[in-house]
Amino acid sequence: MAGNDWKERLGVVYSTNPDFAYDTGAAEEAETLPPERQKLLVGIDRRNRGGKQVTLVSGFVGREEDLAALAKTLKTRCGVGGAAKEGDILIQGDFRDRVLQLLLAMGYKAKRSN
Repeated sequence: MAGNDWKERLGVVYSTNPDFAYDTGAAEEAETLPPERQKLLVGIDRRNRGGKQVTLVSGFVGREEDLAALAKTLKTRCGVGGAAKEGDILIQGDFRDRVLQLLLAMGYKAKRSN
């Protein structure tokens, strides 16, 4: 149903111009950089989580699909849950050292932030 975008155009007035092309305003995502050009920071975050700790991987530049694939790989290798939100990867628990080693083994430039 990719071609069925009528819901996005609700409230748009019809144009009689034959050259009119409706712009949805969707911005293109940045192309994913290769792993050796990524500069990732691996840290821990405790804010607004009810005292729980999460390992936070930030600094990823690229598409959401690639971020989700990297998050899935890290979650699987650590054996815990997590999420990929707003350009960051959240891994439940304190896995800074393990995540850092995994990223370095995959060819990413990663650094421990805190």
